[in-house]
Amino acid sequence: MTTTDTQTATGVAGRLAAALRPFVGGELPVRLRAWDGSVAGPADAPEVELRSPDAVRRMLWHPGELGAAQAYVTGELEVHGDLGAALTHAFDVARERGLGGRPTPSALLAAVRAAADLKLLGRPPAPPASQARIRGRLHSKLRDVEAISHHYDLSNKFYAMLLDPAMAYSCGYWTSREPGYTVADAQRDKLDLVCRKLGLQPGARMLDVGCGWGSLSLHAAEHFGAHVTGVTIATEQKRFIDSRIAERGLEDRVEIRLQDYRDVPERDHFDAVGSLEMGEHVGEGNYPTYVEVLRRAVRPGGRVLVQQMSRPRGRWPGGGPFIESFIAPDMHMRPVGETVALLERGGLEVRDVHAIREHYVWTVGAWLDTFEANLPAFVDLVGEEVARVWRLYLVGGMLTFRDGRMGVDQMLCVRPGADHTLERVRRW
Repeated sequence: MTTTDTQTATGVAGRLAAALRPFVGGELPVRLRAWDGSVAGPADAPEVELRSPDAVRRMLWHPGELGAAQAYVTGELEVHGDLGAALTHAFDVARERGLGGRPTPSALLAAVRAAADLKLLGRPPAPPASQARIRGRLHSKLRDVEAISHHYDLSNKFYAMLLDPAMAYSCGYWTSREPGYTVADAQRDKLDLVCRKLGLQPGARMLDVGCGWGSLSLHAAEHFGAHVTGVTIATEQKRFIDSRIAERGLEDRVEIRLQDYRDVPERDHFDAVGSLEMGEHVGEGNYPTYVEVLRRAVRPGGRVLVQQMSRPRGRWPGGGPFIESFIAPDMHMRPVGETVALLERGGLEVRDVHAIREHYVWTVGAWLDTFEANLPAFVDLVGEEVARVWRLYLVGGMLTFRDGRMGVDQMLCVRPGADHTLERVRRW
């Protein structure tokens, strides 16, 4: 049973609580504290503090996820206590109350009147400095460079602090529950899994499309003896991988190109192609082109492995307003079955679909633990606002995979046209 402090449910918090009743289906699901010191909502609910009128202004101009995220990353809105627990509570209340429909005109009018009485109407606050500003035609090569740079060129040092030593920035594959088993082990096991699925042998030629910081490229060369070509459009990533190639003496086995995937010239050349969480960034219209690049680059009979995130039907097809505005602009995801159909339509034979959604919960959870344990160092490196962006990103991402609002799958394909067999015993 919840309790509400009726004596303090006045002032700004009380007015906002009354105006929000039609939108939240009744009593506030949180304990709301406003900038004037007033409080409203259940005393035993997660506490949300509005530290500035700009927090409300942002949510008026951008109702829903984006406005709330803007207010959070700027510090105008604070969630006290465990952010993941607070978001889980909000999701549970929304589901129990059947929220999500459009508000009535009378509810909107009442909200506008309350905002006017509180002097909250006016011009929108400037977007946070950390919000992406991407220009150009959607998924043009220039715009794609800007979008990727916004996320991946943040700082090699930042990602080195957050990720495992291999700098694998994709879902790991967790094969143990032992206490000493870490995200570094899960990423190593993921890279082993990918290389085994691709059938890599010493001397095999492999293309790594969207190679990131080189975790797959370097692993395939060092541990499977492959000759690897990796492509990325992130300058900082190429600089990082090139230094690791030199450190490990792999110049004769790994080449990294600063190259758009659409410009890969090879045809019928590689024995295997891997692409880990790159397909989400190519866009809906360009996905057939992406598949064609994978198909034509590999020789007939060669294998292609795509690891890619998915969205259930009816969900926002991108990462959501927050992720697309602050983390990864221009993403596009779809149900996994639709991606399988696109791979088949593009001329690849799909041989296996391996769902690993829960593994992303554990992977992001490990990243979040690292982030929180080293928060002062992250703030020193990138500033308070960007650190708040990343806390919200990691917490929200972990919950999204936990609750099945996103998935991730490995899809193993073969290019027809030559004899080929997969292993008699499946090893994953």
